Amino acid sequence: MSATPELITIAAPIRHDWQLAEIEALFALPFNDLLFKAQTVHRVYFDPNEIQVSSLLSIKTGSCSEDCGYCPQSARYDSDLNPEALMPVDAVLKAAQQAKDQGASRFCMGAAWRSPKDRDIQRVVEMVQGVKALGMETCVTLGMLTDKQTQVLKDGGLDYYNHNLDTSEEYYSEIITTRTYQDRLDTLERVRDAGINVCCGGIVGMGESETDRAKLLLQLVNMPKHPESVPINMLVQVEGTPLHGIDSLDPLQFVRTIAVARILMPQSRVRLSAGRKDMSDEMQALCFLAGANSIFYGDKLLTTDNPMTNHDQQLFDRLGVRMGGSSYA
Repeated sequence: MSATPELITIAAPIRHDWQLAEIEALFALPFNDLLFKAQTVHRVYFDPNEIQVSSLLSIKTGSCSEDCGYCPQSARYDSDLNPEALMPVDAVLKAAQQAKDQGASRFCMGAAWRSPKDRDIQRVVEMVQGVKALGMETCVTLGMLTDKQTQVLKDGGLDYYNHNLDTSEEYYSEIITTRTYQDRLDTLERVRDAGINVCCGGIVGMGESETDRAKLLLQLVNMPKHPESVPINMLVQVEGTPLHGIDSLDPLQFVRTIAVARILMPQSRVRLSAGRKDMSDEMQALCFLAGANSIFYGDKLLTTDNPMTNHDQQLFDRLGVRMGGSSYA
């Protein structure tokens, strides 16, 4: 039987008016049909055999006042994490050079703050300018920002700001109580208004329903402008955090989430992020087929393990994909 006409549409228009029922219908498609649709959309906007590679460094670790149920950096949980103060600029630049030498084109810096102090922002701007001088794109995730701090980062040359929504608004209070969903949306609005590219996605496998995953993507796709980068994280369970021991998500449901994100946000980089250490090569290959075209490279993602760089290179060789960053559009 031939594919139905709607599954072979070359490219749908970029939309910001999706309804929940439409997104749930995508999740409900037969797996093969969903991946075909996602790959078809993906090929319109991107080289299907090119993966953008980023590297992520924790520049300030632990002692965070937030209570995010997944995070070992919270001061509220006993996760055996050793807190570390904000790193010296030269140490950050050394790590950035190493990441570039290994093929990363974007360097992301994360600090475990609820919100940074103004003096911290000045240090981060020095890091941003140093990384840009190496010829790399820059991204930071620092928590909630004020208007002034956002503008300082913009004036300092920051390319991307990461601030994930994590999950649906309805499920959010099951995961975090120390900041609201609206707090996150307000920070994203400040970043967008300042002219900084937005990196925003979520975490799946936290006990949420498929409807919650659909609602997370609904929030992202109906923003005035789609996030330029959409990280989809699989929960990494860390002993001592409230979500340790929760039932794991079916891997194919994770792949479905990648595919739906690709269909909804055709021009965005969909990043296969946390959790890759626990994914088989075959699962990662399915994610790339579903439209993921960005990964974090290196043996650490902030505080959790990531596949070794040489393993990623071997997987890329087996799949015939290469590291890059350009798109067709």
